[in-house]
Amino acid sequence: MAPTQYSCIIVEQDGPVGVIRLNRPEALNALGQQITQELIHALNGFDTNNDIGAIVITGSDKVFAAGADIKQFQGRTMANMIKEDTLDWSSKIRAVRKPMIAAVNGYALGGGCELAMMCDIIYAGEKALFGQPEINLGIIPGAGGTQRLVKAIGKSKAMEICLTGSVKLNAQEALAAGLVSAVYPVDKVLPQSIKTAKIIASKGQIAAALTKSAINQSFEVPLEAGLLYERRLFQTAFGTEDRKEGVDAFVNKRVAKFSHL
Repeated sequence: MAPTQYSCIIVEQDGPVGVIRLNRPEALNALGQQITQELIHALNGFDTNNDIGAIVITGSDKVFAAGADIKQFQGRTMANMIKEDTLDWSSKIRAVRKPMIAAVNGYALGGGCELAMMCDIIYAGEKALFGQPEINLGIIPGAGGTQRLVKAIGKSKAMEICLTGSVKLNAQEALAAGLVSAVYPVDKVLPQSIKTAKIIASKGQIAAALTKSAINQSFEVPLEAGLLYERRLFQTAFGTEDRKEGVDAFVNKRVAKFSHL
């Protein structure tokens, strides 16, 4: 599938930054099968492109993604869902090695909130709203909502959001809770996200991937195991050309030119 064949997303490149815009306005960017397949395809393309150092995922000024495509759930059975491993696309996004930034405006609900949390940094527009309303459908979040949200904002607030299905975090509340890194005017969210992505892309890609892996590992294992994992990745970095270049550039007071080797 070439980029020109995408029907639910818009894929662009801004220098060393890959930009993916969710583009199903008629469905408020609902995350159905087609859009998630296209998203994974685009992400994998950027992840294997040596010219890309970071990725930004965004929606429109009014909606990031309003959730899963509920119409696709009609007539589904437990057997269908298990056999097809529905929502497995989320694990494929988790496997992306390059840093990802979610530029969120408007609604980020259900799967949209989960997609934002799959990214490594979230920037929110001042009118953004985050929530997990799945319980209103008689189901639960299935792409990380009960797991990542509690790690981001704590048990009590995550329980309130997921159990009521009606409580949402606005941009400032999300900032205070630690779910997002910064809040910007609506028209500044994407430019700021790309700006940060370009800073990340200016670093060595290997070091960035190792850093991302080490931080994500902190959510998976006890502290001592995480410290050992971090130390081994630190030692691993000394086998790269980028480490040699970075240290030499620092010692000689020049700008490093990383080769990502």
